Amino acid sequence: MTMFSDDTNPAAAPTKGRIDPLAQVRAYWEALRDGDTIPLRSQISPRGIESALSCTFLIERIAPGLARFRIAGMAFSDLMGMEVRGMPLSALFSPEARPILASKLETVFHSPAILTMDLIANSGICRPDMTARMLILPVRDNNGAMGIGLGCLDMTGKIGRSPRRFDIAHSTATMLVRATPPDAQPRRKALAPQLVSSAKPREFAEPAARFDGCPGKTPPYLRLVE
Repeated sequence: MTMFSDDTNPAAAPTKGRIDPLAQVRAYWEALRDGDTIPLRSQISPRGIESALSCTFLIERIAPGLARFRIAGMAFSDLMGMEVRGMPLSALFSPEARPILASKLETVFHSPAILTMDLIANSGICRPDMTARMLILPVRDNNGAMGIGLGCLDMTGKIGRSPRRFDIAHSTATMLVRATPPDAQPRRKALAPQLVSSAKPREFAEPAARFDGCPGKTPPYLRLVE
């Protein structure tokens, strides 16, 4: 795995002694992996992350750089003052931060990569200082495509008057090896004999070369020359 980051005043680390929900979600996701493979959506169960459910979410990629909430915990309703299911993830961010978020989401789904971000909320009247950390992990949909993200948002400070939106202070993307599902290679080997003996070889192979020998004669057999 490789990492790259951009640094500007990272948010504070989680309070000592408190269970870190991002670490819990990350550990659960890692436990679902088989070698270097990315977990499937069907493998995700709320039972594995019960203590972090209120700040956990699932997003679905719907366009380049754009993802919407499929499932979100109660913390997001408190943050936005409304139900966020179906809303774009970018609704949690300031207009200035949204192009940066779009670029980072594409990294998550295409590389794939694990994305962590330190966030700072815009403050003002009835909106006290607040910071947060966000984690987004790539997940394959049930067709095997990289179009789902499992995420977690850990906020520090009072929400105050909603909605609250964030700027990105610091981010790190950990690039993952794009792995072949464990059953893909055996399936390829099993299909090989069938492809050779297929009644329609042109569907899988280049056209056979024409023999330009003497008319009326068949091609000679190959022989081994030492």
